[in-house]
Amino acid sequence: MVRETAYYDLLGVSPRASNDEIKRAFRRLALKFHPDKNPNAGEKFKQISKAYEVLSDPGKRELYDRGGESTVHGEGLHQGGGCSPSMDIFDFFFGTRSRSRSRGERKGKTVTHCLPVSLEDLYNGATRKLSIQKNIICPKCKGSGARQASEVRCRRCQGTGVEVRVLGRITGLVHSVQTTCSECNGQGECIRPRDRCRNCEGRKVVREKKILRAHIDKGMKNKQKVVFQGEGDQAPGLQPGDIIIVLEQKEHMVFQRKDDDLVMNMEITLADALCGCRQKVQMLDGRTILVTSQPGNVIRPGDTKRIPKEGMPKYRDPFEKGDLIIQFQVKFPEPGWMPTDRLQELQGLFPSQSKPDLPDITEDVNLTDYNPSEDHRREAYEEDDHDSYRPMQCQTS
Repeated sequence: MVRETAYYDLLGVSPRASNDEIKRAFRRLALKFHPDKNPNAGEKFKQISKAYEVLSDPGKRELYDRGGESTVHGEGLHQGGGCSPSMDIFDFFFGTRSRSRSRGERKGKTVTHCLPVSLEDLYNGATRKLSIQKNIICPKCKGSGARQASEVRCRRCQGTGVEVRVLGRITGLVHSVQTTCSECNGQGECIRPRDRCRNCEGRKVVREKKILRAHIDKGMKNKQKVVFQGEGDQAPGLQPGDIIIVLEQKEHMVFQRKDDDLVMNMEITLADALCGCRQKVQMLDGRTILVTSQPGNVIRPGDTKRIPKEGMPKYRDPFEKGDLIIQFQVKFPEPGWMPTDRLQELQGLFPSQSKPDLPDITEDVNLTDYNPSEDHRREAYEEDDHDSYRPMQCQTS
């Protein structure tokens, strides 16, 4: 039992408060009554600093709980054993590595999920539901892990998580050592099996199913993240972590995305390439557009054209769009597609060909198909060797 609660009352915390709760209470009061901010509250600031000096040190707090203020200062504890108020204030106001580390520990871990989405979803926007399982504070015991009115604070260490052993007194100073409490393993709490909460069985948290709605805005990109702050697992004394949804774009059969542009391949016939083409394309929002090239504007194999403002909507500015990039492939007719007697007629429609200036001795050769996997050169040599082969006759006497 705590003999007096004056120091706890100064900080506005319960005698069962944890070290983190005491630190947060001192920070809040120090910001309010610090002399630099409140010159008339110097005495009040000294009192809360004195209370924090005692309650933030496990050894001093145990002595205070057993005998009150007179016991703490009458025993003549070595002042260098704990942190001075000035150093704690420096940590609070200016920030140190230890402060940033403790801040990180007070938040639960972040959980990441992948969400497959189509290119149509990223073009038009969509809402996707995700079912997740997470821990929440037990609603029945409020995260204490024990039944109502049950004592959860460890009786051996009085909730401090440490045990203090006095080694001896030399020249009026008490020398002691601190060890982790053997009863609660430094947790400061110890719940008997019969006192455990029946809803969570002493675990302080229970599992809950929750539906999250991920809103996919127009123009969002592959690997972009949707963050649900504070929707992670809950735990006593910790801020809930975040849930991050990472968008994974599925491959599209027609379009490829390049930043805010859409890229596609279009195959046209030789006639379309020479005389103008009219090809329809179904866009990601269901519209059908007619791609037209003017007659006489020849499209060569591998040519790339663009249609302005028919690409992807820009993120957070969906009325602005990128371009539609079309890469053309020209399909040539198969051999023998036109009778030989009409080829001269077709050739007459094209610009006249320049005739090569041939020397007197010219050899006429024909083109044949080429297959890189076959060794045509070796076959030619083998044919030549076969034709020139003559068996040798041995001379006999």
